[in-house]
Amino acid sequence: MSNLALPCEKELLLQVASGDEHAFSELFNTYHQHLGTHIYRITDSVELAEEVVQDAFLKIWLNRKALTSVKNFKAYLFVISKNHALNCLRKLAKERIAQKSIEDNEVALETANIIDNNDYYNLLDKAIDHLPPQQQKVYLLSRHDRLKYDEIANKMGLSRETVKKYLQVATLSITNFLQSNSNVMPLILLSILFF
Repeated sequence: MSNLALPCEKELLLQVASGDEHAFSELFNTYHQHLGTHIYRITDSVELAEEVVQDAFLKIWLNRKALTSVKNFKAYLFVISKNHALNCLRKLAKERIAQKSIEDNEVALETANIIDNNDYYNLLDKAIDHLPPQQQKVYLLSRHDRLKYDEIANKMGLSRETVKKYLQVATLSITNFLQSNSNVMPLILLSILFF
């Protein structure tokens, strides 16, 4: 957009800020195509780009009063859209990782049934025995007694965050011990450890 259009754009933004749907439609028609192309370059998905553009303009409409203080609408629009696109991509990545994790756990559980459980549990007992006393107690209360963080914290006189940290460290220590003392695949170890 050229500098000549800027005063008209400012007026258009003020009209949108006051609730003028026709002005909003004009704003949308001016930018949606260019914005869609820009977002497509980020997402590499036509559907996601369309969704981000629609969401960005919906957000602008819902927060239209803020348009009165916008100096450069194009930059404002592109920042909102880019941030939303990146959030959508993060969400998709998390969903894909979760789905892969579920599939991997199913395979691991099937394979774990083949493992000699006695050997594994003996090794797990040794790993737990190597933990410092507080971590060991937190781990056993969590995994064997099935107590929640708050219950463990009350029982041991610790903060909830300390219990959480002890459990994280204990789980990592046990996993490392099992991996270094077993020929069993790490994924199988983790699936048994957490189920």
